[in-house]
Amino acid sequence: MNRRDFSVAAASAITLGQAMLPSAYAQAAKPEAGADYLILDKKVPVEAPAGKIEVVDFFWYNCPHCNAFEPSLDAWVGRLPKDVTVRRVPVGFRDDFVPQQRLFYTLEAMDLVDKLHARVFTAIHAEKQDLTRGEGIANWVAKQGVDKAKFMEQFNSFSIATKASRATQLQNAYKVEGVPALGVAGRFYTDGTLAKSMPRALQVVDYLIAEARAGR
Repeated sequence: MNRRDFSVAAASAITLGQAMLPSAYAQAAKPEAGADYLILDKKVPVEAPAGKIEVVDFFWYNCPHCNAFEPSLDAWVGRLPKDVTVRRVPVGFRDDFVPQQRLFYTLEAMDLVDKLHARVFTAIHAEKQDLTRGEGIANWVAKQGVDKAKFMEQFNSFSIATKASRATQLQNAYKVEGVPALGVAGRFYTDGTLAKSMPRALQVVDYLIAEARAGR
């Protein structure tokens, strides 16, 4: 979903199949800089330790394309070599994205990402629940068996606010124009528009990981 089209109404008008299905591009030649991916003008700091290659998954819980991409991403992550780490980063294209940024980072702080990250997508896209505001998020989390008071203490904390702010800064450093999108090694960026589909975007990222590993 392009940055300018991030409302749910606009997103629902876009054909998911067109954005997500593999195409002839999946069999294309070697990815080309400027066409299939971008090389950043300025390298972006990474959190991965030395010897590891960081891949950043930029997402928004309300994005239908992110929801559709999640199973493919999870399967791909499960096949990654040990020298690659994946960092999930919720985007904040405008102020009303912040509650869902805080939702993700609170789940992370409480070690609940594995348990509830996919359930958030399901709640929004399959069950049509409104998880765009703090109160709705807190009520939903409580129904998942999480202590509501402890969750909200984290959700409203300075540390979570700081992480949300840094996520937006990272999104801007990578010049993210839509989600889902992928950053590699603080140097490369691709998304469904550049790669022509998200399945091919993962192939492009595989190529970029190899480039980063070789020091190119």
